[in-house]
Amino acid sequence: MLLVHLSDVNEADWISRLAALLGDYPIVSRNDRFNPDDIRYVFVWKPLENAFEGLNNLKAILSLGAGVDALLRHPNLPRSVPIVRFVEDDLTRCMSDYVVANVTMHHRCFTRYRRDQRARNWSQYYPPAARNTCVGIMGMGVLGQDAAKRLLALGFEVRGWSRSPKDMQGVESFSGPDQFEKFLGGTDILVDLLPLTPETENILNYEMFLKLRRGRLRDGPVIINAARGGHQVEADIVRALGDGTLGAASLDVFQTEPLPPDSPLWELDNCYITPHIAAISSPQSGAAYFANVVLDHEAGKPLLNVVDVERGY
Repeated sequence: MLLVHLSDVNEADWISRLAALLGDYPIVSRNDRFNPDDIRYVFVWKPLENAFEGLNNLKAILSLGAGVDALLRHPNLPRSVPIVRFVEDDLTRCMSDYVVANVTMHHRCFTRYRRDQRARNWSQYYPPAARNTCVGIMGMGVLGQDAAKRLLALGFEVRGWSRSPKDMQGVESFSGPDQFEKFLGGTDILVDLLPLTPETENILNYEMFLKLRRGRLRDGPVIINAARGGHQVEADIVRALGDGTLGAASLDVFQTEPLPPDSPLWELDNCYITPHIAAISSPQSGAAYFANVVLDHEAGKPLLNVVDVERGY
């Protein structure tokens, strides 16, 4: 039996889609009457504190999000049960679209021209060619590698930094803390696609911004965070955007969401804010993905995209 426990989303819609794909396999919601011992899979998003209570026969936990940092902090998470995260093509393409749009926007100096437009100032400035502009991607998993491929096709120089070495044609690879500063030193536009772990918390801070390359982009280096709000020290971003340490920033995630109305980030014309929409989980493709996970596992096939709990992703 599959238990669906989804907070802050249309749970009924997901159940309907899953039921159409799972055939006779039974599905229940948290509001139904059921025997907890019959639950083999639980499909979760922002699970409540009692979400796993009595679920002693679980085969797998299915997580709606691509990131599982919040789930791993759940006080009653069954640590011995494998967690399957959401990895699918639509979500990956959506994230790469966001990254490419923001990289090209900053490369083409939209902040400068937006200011000139408001001032009715006709001042022509030509940015460096894409081949002379380096995009550094932090996090070279499925999302990072797809974004890198798209940026390479546009002619950008691309480098990647991750916990362990990655080998991707056309991308200069850096890994581990020892190579972090070298990675930053050649980066003009920094893209954050890291998972949130104790090691990556608050990684986007003022000291780090000072280590990005200067001189290629006229107004200074740029950061793009489409990963987790816990990565960024927002007071440091405000400071860096105000004093020229950063030329601009695109932020899709925040320490507190929704972003509070009194946040100074709202007021900065070189800060581009989006409400956590860089990569959205589609119910249609998501239901197909998780229905296949259940059916394949019941047929004896191994689980795919299982989270390494020790690493946090």
